[in-house]
Amino acid sequence: MTKTSFANWLLSDIRLPKGAHGHSEPEHAWWRVMCLTGVDYFSTLGYQPGIAFLAAGFLSPVATLVLVLVTLFAALPVYSRVAEVSHSGQGSIAMLEKLFPRWGGKAFVLVLLGFASTDFIITMTLSAADAAAHFVHNPYAPHILRSQMLITMILLAVLGAIFLKGFKEAIGIAVVFVGIYLVLNAAIVVMGIILIVHHPEAIPNWKHAVRVAHPNVLGMIGLSLILFPKLALGLSGFETGVAVMPLIQGENVEDRIRNTRKLLATAAITMSFFLMATSIVTTLLIPPAAFAEHGPANGRAMAYLAHQYMGAAFGTIYDISTILILAFAGAAAMAGLLNLIPRYL
Repeated sequence: MTKTSFANWLLSDIRLPKGAHGHSEPEHAWWRVMCLTGVDYFSTLGYQPGIAFLAAGFLSPVATLVLVLVTLFAALPVYSRVAEVSHSGQGSIAMLEKLFPRWGGKAFVLVLLGFASTDFIITMTLSAADAAAHFVHNPYAPHILRSQMLITMILLAVLGAIFLKGFKEAIGIAVVFVGIYLVLNAAIVVMGIILIVHHPEAIPNWKHAVRVAHPNVLGMIGLSLILFPKLALGLSGFETGVAVMPLIQGENVEDRIRNTRKLLATAAITMSFFLMATSIVTTLLIPPAAFAEHGPANGRAMAYLAHQYMGAAFGTIYDISTILILAFAGAAAMAGLLNLIPRYL
């Protein structure tokens, strides 16, 4: 088998449908495709609240609010426009390429691909590291298997093979994983809100801590804006959403664009709710020391609440769900990275 034949065989099943190379996959309802893109977007709930607290401290809910506002009133409108003019899955990179003449556009795309590749690699690394943290801290994890990355790398390999086989299988699994994961997170959020209601001193204590650390309101807002890049871990999900447009069912181009906008809006609103809710319950209920490096809530704030207040059995179910969706996100990042190669050749 020649080098070219091997590359064609390896990449044939992960190319997006109806793209420049003419390969096609069955189309799916927009909400099913949303679950595929959501493994990258929604999976950040596993580690985002912890990272937000480490970055902003008690200011975490305010900084997260800035992220939510940018998501709903900046990223969502921009990518709704991208969907309108990039209905074949070219994404924003191809749109930017058209702004530059010939080789200038090609060079600009190569630079952007470097940043995009870095984003995929960071997603893979964060997903693997956080999945390992959930496994190692679980009380039922066998001691012999508490290797930092062993279990996660196995999951990445298995789920990566699913992507190599095709998007049909990946979407079917994504719907199950994302559905279970969001339901479990919702249960923890509800539990956290109930605890806060039954401990009314939690909110005044938080307000006092914020005022002590940040007495100036303008300074508080400014710091939240500065911290925004550290919290914007899942916004790459928007680019993934428009990249998989050819997978979305539609009788014509306008119908596909309309369904893609439904996907983007539903994902953005859902994630915005969970970002705010998880930030509030973790900040108000978890001791600051638990977020520190090697602390029980470091990289797994929601899992900490699940184990602490809902029992080891529920916590273990949440850990398993988080490990699976994070491994799936890492596998999706691998597929996305490989898909960059044939799309721009």
